Amino acid sequence: PLSPAAVVGAGLGGSAVSYFLQQHFGPQVQLDVYEAASVGGRLATVTVNKQQYESRGASIHALSLHMQDFVKILGLKHRREVAGKSAIFSGEHFVLEETDWYLLNLFRLWWHYGISFLRLQMWVEEVMEKFMRIYKYQAHGYAFSSLEELLRSLGGEAFVNMTQRSVAESLLEVGVTQRFVDDVIAAVLRSSYGQSVLVPAFAGAMSLAGAQGSTWAVEGGNKLVCSGLLKLTKANVISARVTGISLHSSEGRALYQLHYESTEGQGSAFYDMVVVTTPLHPSRSNFTFENFDPPIADFPGAFHPSVTSVVHGYLNSSYFGFPDPKLFPFTSILTTDTPELFFHAMDNICPVNVSAAFRRKQPQEAAVWRVLSRQPLDKQQLKTLFRSYYSVQVAERQSHPRYDAGRALPPIVLHHNLFYLSAVEWLASSMEMVAVAAKNVALLAYNRWHQELDKIDQKDLMHKVKTEL
Repeated sequence: PLSPAAVVGAGLGGSAVSYFLQQHFGPQVQLDVYEAASVGGRLATVTVNKQQYESRGASIHALSLHMQDFVKILGLKHRREVAGKSAIFSGEHFVLEETDWYLLNLFRLWWHYGISFLRLQMWVEEVMEKFMRIYKYQAHGYAFSSLEELLRSLGGEAFVNMTQRSVAESLLEVGVTQRFVDDVIAAVLRSSYGQSVLVPAFAGAMSLAGAQGSTWAVEGGNKLVCSGLLKLTKANVISARVTGISLHSSEGRALYQLHYESTEGQGSAFYDMVVVTTPLHPSRSNFTFENFDPPIADFPGAFHPSVTSVVHGYLNSSYFGFPDPKLFPFTSILTTDTPELFFHAMDNICPVNVSAAFRRKQPQEAAVWRVLSRQPLDKQQLKTLFRSYYSVQVAERQSHPRYDAGRALPPIVLHHNLFYLSAVEWLASSMEMVAVAAKNVALLAYNRWHQELDKIDQKDLMHKVKTEL
């Protein structure tokens, strides 16, 4: 039996993998979860005027089946939807405005961009339809030892190629126009990853799926999923920063010594299995691996700096061409890739607890806006966006990989029972991708531990799963 296992990081990846490990190995598995900051990781909240707001990762796609499951299991609720309209701003004018009328929106898109809109939808739907196969595979206990194998089993070489070329290239190939790519696709990618249409097609497709479908969030804050799953698994959460892992062997099998720093000083502990859910890229961590032969190589790639500013203030609507703030209709502003634009997106956000009586602030009232940008906003830039403001809270994070098409994907398996969950972020970064990766790592760990090799990297899974049904 598996004795103690360690999970590094208590964000969504760490809490989901703890839950899935216990599901597969059974309740007797002892789980130590190490977290240097607070449970929930990037799903953090900020407080403005005694109310909490999500600072990041706010929406979950309707097709996120693992996230849906977590919410059910934990007895959490979906946050009440508060309607709002979005628009895409070029720095001079709005290139696209949403209305209350769904049909009119479709008509406008059609009028502006012709068939591009339809072609985009078909392309995203085709990718999502294949991606959804993962739930069937996982329900049957199948796992993948690399991101390439996972992609191959979902969509063949075509899916692997989607990590090697840009979303712009893929869309232009299916007949989407350059204008649509520049106006609409660029704006969506800036708001989700803070990056351009040169991100790989797979990461792009996942981001566009989120922009198209209906999304939801957890009442009380998405981070409740993390604390809930850890409580449910009775994981032992240790407040410490893991600095490295060294390999020892005892009676012919690998033992991992985890080194950590806490307020009490330095310590270490031995584990049969370790799952790392924090980024191992040199720009993000000074994590060392010792006694591994062959040595565990450095991970190529960098993280993209991004800044979230939560501003409580009065929007300067005249900057957006609305001298009378009462007439400003939008709650979410996306931007095109224009050199003089200093922000990626901004939205008028609702608190994590939306009561039945809640109403959105009128445009002329002070509201809480979340502004995403590459660099921290200076006084002049804040003045451009806001007539005046009460408070600004800034979180600087390198939260997404810098997506370059054509880069090799990091490994999931670092050693026999040492796994790297965060590798998945180099495919695409969303809550559901992390949950899918957590389930994959737990199944992979279980199948390898019990030598059930026919459940790993199987070819022609669609056929196998059909015959099993």
